[in-house]
Amino acid sequence: MLDNVFKGLFDTDFTTVITVTDFMACLGVSFVIGVLMAFAYMYRARYTKSFVVTLTLLPAVVCVVIMMVNGNVGTGVAVAGAFSLVRFRSAPGTAKEICTLFLAMGAGLIVGMGYLGFALLFTVVMCLLFVLCNRLDFGTKKNAAFKTVTITIPEDLDYSDIFEDLFCEFTLSHELVRVKSTNMGSMFKLTYDVVLRDATREKEFIDKVRCRNGNLEIVVSKQATVGTEL
Repeated sequence: MLDNVFKGLFDTDFTTVITVTDFMACLGVSFVIGVLMAFAYMYRARYTKSFVVTLTLLPAVVCVVIMMVNGNVGTGVAVAGAFSLVRFRSAPGTAKEICTLFLAMGAGLIVGMGYLGFALLFTVVMCLLFVLCNRLDFGTKKNAAFKTVTITIPEDLDYSDIFEDLFCEFTLSHELVRVKSTNMGSMFKLTYDVVLRDATREKEFIDKVRCRNGNLEIVVSKQATVGTEL
């Protein structure tokens, strides 16, 4: 009797109807998978509440969509078209966030096809790999040496080679990427992309630059790689 309540209006005798028990089982497994992925993503990483909630619920949403398609080619094409119209108007995500969303969608797809065991195995393996990469800080040690250095100098100081010996001593490579006049033209701001030889000597590098630019403002920041991260 309960299955008749959830029967589609346009179902026929040849249509395979998903039982309520199977539906709840797939939905429950999808939610558990989302929770596991959320905890794996939060381990030793920066995150926002909205992204964690999205990551938790996304496998269940994808699972339900796949179950509703249920082999119907026309419905599948319509769903694909609908998803292609969706545009995310928030700030662009990092490669890690995009990868995590794809993993959540993949897990939900596997559950929606009915392979609950494979979905759980896939989730456990990927979560372990996530935790392992975060634990080992995989891929982050080298990037710590890439810096953007902004140096403010007086207008009468020739910046062409005034810092050259310091850059050769403290960096593996350096490039002047921008020169900007400031303070009504009385000063210049020089922006360099550098690769430090030793990140622990960053303060020593700043102190020596201060002696050359008259103790004016110096900014050392992480290189902006978000736009080209993928």
